[in-house]
Amino acid sequence: MALFNVRVYGLLFDNNKRLLVSDEFIRGMYITKLPGGGLEIGEGTRECLKREFMEETGIEVEVLDHIYTTDFFQISAFNNKDQIISIYYKVKAEHHINIPTQTIPFQFTPEQTADPNGESEVFRWIEWDALTADAVTLPIDKVVIKLLKESPGLISRQHSSL
Repeated sequence: MALFNVRVYGLLFDNNKRLLVSDEFIRGMYITKLPGGGLEIGEGTRECLKREFMEETGIEVEVLDHIYTTDFFQISAFNNKDQIISIYYKVKAEHHINIPTQTIPFQFTPEQTADPNGESEVFRWIEWDALTADAVTLPIDKVVIKLLKESPGLISRQHSSL
């Protein structure tokens, strides 16, 4: 049965205008995406994003401006019967950001990718000048990055993170 899969993602920039991304190994695939995930029944989109950020990164965030909602048909990368609807918000860290990050994409340990059906993630900051749609994997994320680069005012309403 085909379903709608609602996803909520956050754009977290640090004070140096670097964007936090998640490099993930999921079921044998390497994916760079924005932090966030699936909306659960009974949950609002902002509540979902706060929960997902905490689960994935350990960072408590304040959800700020709505940036984008999918306005085209997109099939799921993991289930070709599901349609993805993604919602993106700018977020701000509530406290100093202190998570381990990598400098090279997909810098996993051998143990993190040993199980082809397993899942692992590492985080990385991307400098604004190096940020392009090609820096992320998922089609809707690419649209959002392109939108940000074409309209930097969307993120320059400064709510800088810590």
